[in-house]
Amino acid sequence: MLELLKSPWHWSVAGLMIGLTVPILLILGNKKFGISSSMRHVCAICIPANIPYFKYDWKKEIWNLFFVGGILIGGFIAAHFLSNDNSIIVADATRLKLDGYGITDYHSLLPSDLFNWDNLFTLRGLVFFVLGGFFVGFGTRYAGGCTSGHSIMGLSSLQLPSLIATISFMVGGFLSANLIMPFIFQLLK
Repeated sequence: MLELLKSPWHWSVAGLMIGLTVPILLILGNKKFGISSSMRHVCAICIPANIPYFKYDWKKEIWNLFFVGGILIGGFIAAHFLSNDNSIIVADATRLKLDGYGITDYHSLLPSDLFNWDNLFTLRGLVFFVLGGFFVGFGTRYAGGCTSGHSIMGLSSLQLPSLIATISFMVGGFLSANLIMPFIFQLLK
C-alpha cells in the first residue's frame, strides 16, 4: 500500500476528487469554498476588534479551518513519509531555460536554488518571498477569493465574477511565467 501511495498517480484521480468537492459542499448547504477564506475565519477568531468585516458567525465555517489543517498535515505527511525521489522529471527545454536562471537543483518540487533560508535575506528572497507574498495576498483579497474558490466553486456555480477572476488568474500566470519571471531572474542574477 505504501508503494502505491508513493508512486505517481494519474491526474484524473485528483480531478475527480476536486470535482466531487462541489456537489458534496452544495448538498451539505455550503456555498463558499476556498483556502483564502480561512484566513478571514482565523482573523475573526483571533481579533476581538469591532471591525465589520470580521463580525459574522465564523463557527458556521469552522469546517474550512479543519480542511486547511488537513491540507497542512497531509502536505507534511506526503513530504516526509511518502516522497519519491524519482518522481520529478523536468523536460530538457525547461531544464535548459531554468539553468539560464541559475536553477540547477531538480531533486524536489521547490528548487533549493530559490527556496532556502540563505536566500530569504537577499534581494532575490525579498522580491520572491516578501513582495510575491504581498501580491498574492493583495490579489486574493482584491479578486474576492483565491484560485480554488473561484475556479472550483465559483465556476461550477456559474458565477460571472469567478469566470472573470479565473481568466485573469490564467492570463496573469502566463505573463508572469513567460515575461515577468525571466526579467526578474535576469535582473537579480
